[in-house]
Amino acid sequence: MASLSSIAAAALVLASSAVLPTPPTTLVARASNDCSEAAAEVVEKTGGQLLSAQPSGDSCVITVLVQGNGQRPRKVTMKVPM
Repeated sequence: MASLSSIAAAALVLASSAVLPTPPTTLVARASNDCSEAAAEVVEKTGGQLLSAQPSGDSCVITVLVQGNGQRPRKVTMKVPM
């Protein structure tokens, strides 16, 4: 009769030798209403860290985290035309 530890070891060996399927490749395409330029401008202007950039109609809503002088960072949201 096999011990519990030998069964667990055998299961671990079998599990580690299994061939896993390759994850699908994710393709990302840039649309004409890309907010990357607007986000770069806001980050440069505020000196903050980019949290999000979302298109909204013909503009982008950019949210950055700006460090304060010895204070907690503050979240700044700006709406910038594309």
